[in-house]
Amino acid sequence: MRTQVAIVGAGPAGLLLGQLLHRHGIDNVIVERRSADYVLGRIRAGVLEQGMVDLLHEAGVGARVDAEGIPHDGFEMALGERRVRIDLAALTGGKRVTVYGQTEVTRDLMAARREAGLTTLYDAEEVALHGIESESPHLECRYNGEWMRLECDYIAGCDGFHGVSRQSIPATRLTTFERDYPFGWLGLLARYPAGTP
Repeated sequence: MRTQVAIVGAGPAGLLLGQLLHRHGIDNVIVERRSADYVLGRIRAGVLEQGMVDLLHEAGVGARVDAEGIPHDGFEMALGERRVRIDLAALTGGKRVTVYGQTEVTRDLMAARREAGLTTLYDAEEVALHGIESESPHLECRYNGEWMRLECDYIAGCDGFHGVSRQSIPATRLTTFERDYPFGWLGLLARYPAGTP
């Protein structure tokens, strides 16, 4: 099999990359070691920053996040007996966060991929990357009980910190980029009677 970009991992990152590439006319195949049901069943974060919502629109899958997501223009902080509202929209030129589950993002991207007739190989076993520093990289895996080779121009590793992609990069070539924020967030969900201050 041949494609321009082989994407390892069918989580939100891999699916979003595949959708963006497709919309720019770049052929891609996603290889995932788990089943589609398993991927869809992973419950993760549920708050999207403005940049992510914008990317979903660019990828053509923003309709449901607009219809069903819950936008928040700010939040409140309790300081002793005092509550202080932080108006994110006013402080950032109109940007906001949207409550919309990662599972729903995954569902939207899977549906768009299916509708476009794009190839995703779920339940791929023993995925191995080869020639990643060469002009002709390829990926091999066992799919439906048979070995297959996926020739490509590029391999995009979207399979997380512990995935095969990161393990395949030689230590001398691996560069890690991190962003540390000087604060932390704690969100609490509480049920209380309506009208309670």
